[in-house]
Amino acid sequence: MTDSRLGLTVTHRRYVPYSHAHYAGNLVDGAYALALFGDVATEVCIRTDGDEGLFAGYSDVRFSAPIRAGDVVEVTARVSRVGSRSRTLELSCAVVCRGRPDRSESAAEVLDPPIVAVTATGTVVVPAAS
Repeated sequence: MTDSRLGLTVTHRRYVPYSHAHYAGNLVDGAYALALFGDVATEVCIRTDGDEGLFAGYSDVRFSAPIRAGDVVEVTARVSRVGSRSRTLELSCAVVCRGRPDRSESAAEVLDPPIVAVTATGTVVVPAAS
């Protein structure tokens, strides 16, 4: 019998405001993506268990491309394992739109294909059923 929660996927999109730029070139720090992973994981826990849950940890975090202020990112969590109180999530953060200040101050473009900026595996825990 397969658990119906396996494969559940939740996706959020967010514009990265310029107020979040942390480094030269309008770069955003890597912790920005991890915070977004926490948001999407919360929705997964609500959908699977009716509780916000808590992050227990990350493994295999990879920062493979920059996230910049002015980007639109898509953050996805997919349930890959269901334990009695834990859920393993495959997480990704992809840049789907990017500002183009080289063209004009407000120019931007849709990226096709998107650029995968951060991936991770995360473990969340939910309370035991009462």
